[in-house]
Amino acid sequence: MPTIIVILIALMIIGAIVAIETPNLLYSVISVGAVGFLLSIVFLFLSAPDLAITQIAVEVITLVLLLRAVQSERDASSDHESFIRSATTLTMLTILAVLTVRMFAHFPEFGQPVMERFADAPSNTYLQEGLPQTGAANIVTAILLDYRAYDTLGEATVLFCAVMGALCILRRKAKKLPEETDEEDDT
Repeated sequence: MPTIIVILIALMIIGAIVAIETPNLLYSVISVGAVGFLLSIVFLFLSAPDLAITQIAVEVITLVLLLRAVQSERDASSDHESFIRSATTLTMLTILAVLTVRMFAHFPEFGQPVMERFADAPSNTYLQEGLPQTGAANIVTAILLDYRAYDTLGEATVLFCAVMGALCILRRKAKKLPEETDEEDDT
């Protein structure tokens, strides 16, 4: 296993521990988001860009919803706490930017096809054997519905569940009547 993947998995474990152990809900949500985005980077290194894209889409939706929920719960903070939060955020963004630049150095040159990097890439098999094995003239359809049908079904299911979850949360909040909101604030 490449060293970079081991480092990313270690960072995901650390992020999961921080998410579980931190008493601050906002830090916990940010840690969960970091774990999800690190997982999408691992998927990229494992040559699974379709899973990485699905993971990023689900992670963005989930992170936005969780941050919105946490933000509505937060109180106003003092100037000292605000400065510490800003400094921590700036430090973390700097570290993330440095790691991102270093990771891009490990990626192949832009525009270089996978077929040239790996002689036994599945894309070679798809192009050479797609029409005789599936009978589909359109190779994209053959890949999505014959070779990768379960994967495609899984991705569609994940995206559907994420969208439905987001709609349920947003719709429930929008359906509350003003009287219900006042009653909840009193308790």
